[in-house]
Amino acid sequence: MIRLAEPADLPHLPEIDVAAGSAFRDVGMDAIADDDPPPLALFETHFAEGRLWVWAEHAQRPVAFCLVDIVDGNAHIEQISVHPSHARRAIGAALIDHLDEWARDRGLPELTLTTFVDVPWNGPYYRRLGFTAIADDDLGPGLRAVLDAESERGLDRWPRIAMTRHVPIEPGPTTPSSARSS
Repeated sequence: MIRLAEPADLPHLPEIDVAAGSAFRDVGMDAIADDDPPPLALFETHFAEGRLWVWAEHAQRPVAFCLVDIVDGNAHIEQISVHPSHARRAIGAALIDHLDEWARDRGLPELTLTTFVDVPWNGPYYRRLGFTAIADDDLGPGLRAVLDAESERGLDRWPRIAMTRHVPIEPGPTTPSSARSS
């Protein structure tokens, strides 16, 4: 069940991030797995601005979250993490479909994100959800700045890419992931 984060959710989100990041060990990216989670202040900022959603069953603690920014006039997925205990249940896809609605309601025409090109639950996963690569020449200044900041953090040791997915103008299950989950 997707909902806006609540104050009681915030302390659990770094735990989700660390657990989700552990999967990078399986593809030889130990440095990513060992990376510190985002600071609590980042979650607090997104919470205060209404740009932090969680997935939680009923009144239980969250098992997934999504942080969103506005970059180059689009809804930019800053981070989406699903605890491994709840992986492969289409929770990430549901969060992304939810963001389509949020972006549409705000007149934001695209969802964007940056990700690793070849990691199965990154680039290939997002392609299956209808995202396409953005050519370097087509990057807006905001996305270029996001990629530059990621490079400064050393994330470019592995190929990275910016991707986009058009936000449907009309409500309804028109995206690949929502069509599949229906």
